[in-house]
Amino acid sequence: MQNSAASRGTRNYAIVTAAYWGFTLTDGALRMLVLLHFFRLGYSPFTLAFLFLLYEAAGIAANLIGGWLAARYGITRMLAIGLSIQILGFALLSGLSPSWTAAASVAWVVMAQGVCGVAKDLTKTASKSAIKLAEAAAKAEDSEGRLFRWVAWFTGSKNAMKGIGFFLGGLLLESLGFRVALWTMAALLALILLGVVTSLPPMLGKAKASKNTRELFAKSRGVNLLALARVALFGARDIWFVVGVPVFLYASGWTFTMVGTFLALWTIGYGLVQAAAPAFVRRSSDGLSAEVPAARLWSLGLALVPVAITAMLASGSGLRPDRVLVVGLCLFGFAFAVNSSLHSYLILAYAGSEKSAEDVGFYYAANALGRFGGTLLSGLLYQAGGLSACLGGSALMLTVCFIATLALPGRDAGTFGRP
Repeated sequence: MQNSAASRGTRNYAIVTAAYWGFTLTDGALRMLVLLHFFRLGYSPFTLAFLFLLYEAAGIAANLIGGWLAARYGITRMLAIGLSIQILGFALLSGLSPSWTAAASVAWVVMAQGVCGVAKDLTKTASKSAIKLAEAAAKAEDSEGRLFRWVAWFTGSKNAMKGIGFFLGGLLLESLGFRVALWTMAALLALILLGVVTSLPPMLGKAKASKNTRELFAKSRGVNLLALARVALFGARDIWFVVGVPVFLYASGWTFTMVGTFLALWTIGYGLVQAAAPAFVRRSSDGLSAEVPAARLWSLGLALVPVAITAMLASGSGLRPDRVLVVGLCLFGFAFAVNSSLHSYLILAYAGSEKSAEDVGFYYAANALGRFGGTLLSGLLYQAGGLSACLGGSALMLTVCFIATLALPGRDAGTFGRP
């Protein structure tokens, strides 16, 4: 009976992972499509950032309510809803007309991106919650390191697919154009949606959901602190990655193809490091006593990277600024990947078993809040002070992340109750 439950859990994990791969492939392509298409049309760095603001803001609410909905109606239904909403977002974007004014075009794209932001975070919350369920089903068979390995592989492979999506977005834009590229990706998602609804149990993950709004925010100390660290961590990445890096590289003489390929390779490498993160972290029997100190150490190391890049750019060493940035971004990506993988493991370790979807949703709402702030500041700071201003903001946010990580509880996750 235990082996049967473990087998079903592993099967569901594999199906959810495959579905999320497909979703992430199109989501990464969408980001590159929008960024390159509108940069080519002459939009300013701040306007480019503005195009993604509702996308990120919508994710905050989507994660909060998505966890509650997944607990109430089941993970399969929420995964299907997320895929359906993404298809709707692509259809809306494809309706953009070249004859519209700049203001109307921006408003339409922001609205459609908001729809896609809801889709992304509903899908992410449902997918991450499914891992917790699969791990619980297999725990009796083999609990040693399973959760960390599964989370690391899921997160890492997802980001590798996102990197491939960056490349795919540039390729589709170049070969098919903006509108046909969106239709092609919508058709792919329709096939994935069909696979999800026909292969996963419809009530997967259904549990007793919170009855009032307060319970959605009343989390354990570990979840709350980790959410704060997550806000700062992802804000620190996007504050220079969303607008600053691609615009700086293009201004340094890189072509669109070179920029898209580099960002794709960086994201794929980042995903591979995430998947391999358990190899860089000493494991503990209780699931936290080694992982929490590791999160603190890697957070500190990460905070030093943007400081070092800024110092190199200001030193007048004669090195090409774009090469300094590329090397620095590779170091940043390695440390960030291990940090992110550790955080993704810790949220599931801290999450309550009965309402894990709600805890995960709350945590990824914090993730979306960090991306929102980072995206906004990326355009503002780059326009105000260039790449150095973005790097300074990143270093400040990473300091906040490190301080929050210092306060994380280190005892066994099962000892944490709800306040």
